[in-house]
Amino acid sequence: MHQPFEGSQAIWMDCGIHAREWIAPAFCQYFVRQILQTYKTDAKMEAMMTNMDFYITPVLNVDGYMFSWKNSSTRLWRKNRSPGPSGDCYGTDLNRNFDANWGTIGVSSDCNSDIYPGRGPISEPEAQAVTYFVGSRKEDFLCFLTIHSYGQLLLIPYGHPDFTASNYNELMKVGEEAAEAILKVHGKKYRVGTSPAVLYPNSGSSRDWARMQDIPLTFTFELRDNGTYGFELPQEEIQPTCEEAYSGALHIITYAHDKTFNGAAATAAALWTTLLALGVHLM
Repeated sequence: MHQPFEGSQAIWMDCGIHAREWIAPAFCQYFVRQILQTYKTDAKMEAMMTNMDFYITPVLNVDGYMFSWKNSSTRLWRKNRSPGPSGDCYGTDLNRNFDANWGTIGVSSDCNSDIYPGRGPISEPEAQAVTYFVGSRKEDFLCFLTIHSYGQLLLIPYGHPDFTASNYNELMKVGEEAAEAILKVHGKKYRVGTSPAVLYPNSGSSRDWARMQDIPLTFTFELRDNGTYGFELPQEEIQPTCEEAYSGALHIITYAHDKTFNGAAATAAALWTTLLALGVHLM
């Protein structure tokens, strides 16, 4: 496909970084199906899929996810399954393992804890894979979405209360618009803000790491619900949860696309007009 820029612009989405959040991998699969079906008949989606590469990871924490399916006693497992430092515990919270104010807040040094951040930043193979793949071409990524549950939230950087994203106002504006798009689908309200403002402070998240790589639009989705079922969302809520989250994600991705490509087209047109006004003739 033709690319307007030298190098492909890209969108990142991952699901299932926390094993017990089963609705997240379901959403990633739903998202892929929707965009593949939509682009055949929708000119806007066709343009976005022509202009941008979509990188979707349905289950980032494969070992932990499989372990959570083992039996009822493992259903709420959160971390990966790497051996701990003492040999009698397992698992690192992958969303505390990224090199973004690592180990400073919202973590525990107890390797049995659900929020154990690992032996050091990016000590885990899953975090290493994301860091290498996204980091090696970070200038290409317009948007970084990481999908979690639960709480019905859209979280923006940063998880540490002492830091504020340079484009905080833009992130809040886009997030609020995405929340409005979500609300219109099934009437579910999503709150928007930094993690310390609407949830709790944390460090070492992939969202914060991505923003520190200068990827402009980085969001964490916390899907349904608000605590009635928590991580064990009933089957009948899977489809509507995916439908509303798709609407929110699509708004953010469309914004990222239009800001980049419509802006580039406008800049090119303005340059051409200037050249003509100056009497410059291109051979």
